[in-house]
Amino acid sequence: MFKVIKKEGKARRGVFTCAHGGEVQTPVFMNVGTQAAIKGGVSAIDLKERLGTQIELSNTYHLHLRPGDDVVRAMGGLHRFMRWDGPILTDSGGFQVFSLAGLRKISEEGVTFASHLDGHRIFMGPEESMRIQSNLGSDIAMAFDECVENPAPYDYAKASCERTLRWLERCKKEHDRLNSLPDTVNPGQMLFGINQGATYADLRIWHMQQIARINCDGYAIGGLAVGEPTEVMYEIIDAVEPYMTADKPRYLMGVGTPSNIIEGVARGVDFFDCVMPARNARHGKLFTWKGTLNIKNAKYKLDEQPIDPECDCPVCRQFSRAYIRHLFTAEEMLGMRLAVMHNLYFYNKLTERIRDSLDNGCFEAFRAEYSKKLAEKL
Repeated sequence: MFKVIKKEGKARRGVFTCAHGGEVQTPVFMNVGTQAAIKGGVSAIDLKERLGTQIELSNTYHLHLRPGDDVVRAMGGLHRFMRWDGPILTDSGGFQVFSLAGLRKISEEGVTFASHLDGHRIFMGPEESMRIQSNLGSDIAMAFDECVENPAPYDYAKASCERTLRWLERCKKEHDRLNSLPDTVNPGQMLFGINQGATYADLRIWHMQQIARINCDGYAIGGLAVGEPTEVMYEIIDAVEPYMTADKPRYLMGVGTPSNIIEGVARGVDFFDCVMPARNARHGKLFTWKGTLNIKNAKYKLDEQPIDPECDCPVCRQFSRAYIRHLFTAEEMLGMRLAVMHNLYFYNKLTERIRDSLDNGCFEAFRAEYSKKLAEKL
């Protein structure tokens, strides 16, 4: 399923296999299609044929609300529904425990939400999350957890990660049962456990030690990039990494900037996802190999250059900064689509270049050149 083929310091070069899509080369960035679509008018065909995407990510809570996981199951699962034949990871709905804090109530059994669409009550616990993800037929199901806002009181963070451990045990039991059923959409679906503990190193380490005893297919670090300073996030990853299972994938959830990804790889992480490239693109904020730019700025009005002269994405090969700026100014949907395509291509190319640097034994040189540069604004 996962093999580390080379290391440089803590950085790992690996190969991951699952039910769909053959081999995935790691480190990898997973493109976020929350509701089975990339926001900005980018299709699964674009992801595969134009943007270099290896894994697509969708969200359990949102697809449960609409169109309904029963609808997706009836359509043959998420792969057939959205016409994506590569690997899919589904988030468990646990992040919505954080993002919809004003609309939910937590108990030992699970979480009761008031739908953000129409207010109707929804209950989701470990078993419900596993059943929804089984209906979706994703390749990787994430365990149901609580993502705690940082900073969090120590006692609350401790009780929360203890409950998340109990929830993982329930997830594993239900996941195994669902995979054994004859009519399961994807009987090869994997389960990843999630490490929590807020910004307390002792809680993080304890929790990682406990969840590592449960035989999951991979492990994630959750509950970061939700309020804490970047350096604190790096400190937590450093603290947890020695206790993460060495022969299984490591996933840093919801992170982050290009620099975050480079620094995460340096700390032993294999999988990343973030809404940032698509979200920033929809507001005209674009990534380049010399830093970020805002395409809406007036200085690009007559600029014939591509977004990034160093980029060979479909957008940079065809269109000028001046034209894309015009599309945003005129509020044409094509502007957002082209911007999203560029940013997703950039992120996928970033992880490709990280892999190449690991293959060639020069990751630290790549890190020294680009980690700071990619965080700069042009």
